[in-house]
Amino acid sequence: MQQILEMVKLQQELNDSTNGRGWEKGLTKNGKVIDWKRCIYMESAELIDSFAWKHWKAIDQAPDWDNIKVETIDIWHFVLSLLLQEYKLQNLGSLEDLASYIFSKEAYKAFSSSEAKTDNENMYEVIKMVEHMMYDVLKPDDLTKETSVSQTDRSSFNLDQFITDFFTMALNCGVNLEVLYSLYIGKNILNRFRQDHGYKEGTYIKIWNGNEDNVVMQDIMAKNPAYGVDELYESLEKVYKKL
Repeated sequence: MQQILEMVKLQQELNDSTNGRGWEKGLTKNGKVIDWKRCIYMESAELIDSFAWKHWKAIDQAPDWDNIKVETIDIWHFVLSLLLQEYKLQNLGSLEDLASYIFSKEAYKAFSSSEAKTDNENMYEVIKMVEHMMYDVLKPDDLTKETSVSQTDRSSFNLDQFITDFFTMALNCGVNLEVLYSLYIGKNILNRFRQDHGYKEGTYIKIWNGNEDNVVMQDIMAKNPAYGVDELYESLEKVYKKL
């Protein structure tokens, strides 16, 4: 429960600082439309591309499980953001209430007590799980409406089913609670670091000495598992200044 609550609070803080307070209404402080469902949909497509699903290219290539885990964490950021938005707009309760809601789900109980799986032979089944979650956030009938994705009927969105499908998918992508929490904290700090160093303006350098910043962040965490939020941020700062 404490880990879920911490992630909920960190996501609220990140969204407030990045988008401005009141972002739950669907606009940033700069007037840019926010669409968490589209974010989840597009990140899910990136996750699928980490599998060697193409029948015409690199057909013997193994799934990139390390990147699949990172993409799953990226999706989790947007999942939390969508849940925060839904809770706010529907007046469902506080951040603590949202954390309790997630914690109470049967799918979360299984997720938090199970070993994560990575099975190359099961690749297409995992892809179907990802696609099923994509269907949850963007149903085909939504595409026929003359409104944007962010304006679709909220009553058609099933929070319970969505959470169940995400946690089921995550387990089969090699992510259990321990992995989710560790990588989420790291990616959350990296996202803050990006925003502080020109990500929104397009001046941020994402490739650090030949490696994507995600890889550098994971390497720092692997070598320093006891690092806290401030220590990780400072370590990223030291490397970035030398680029």
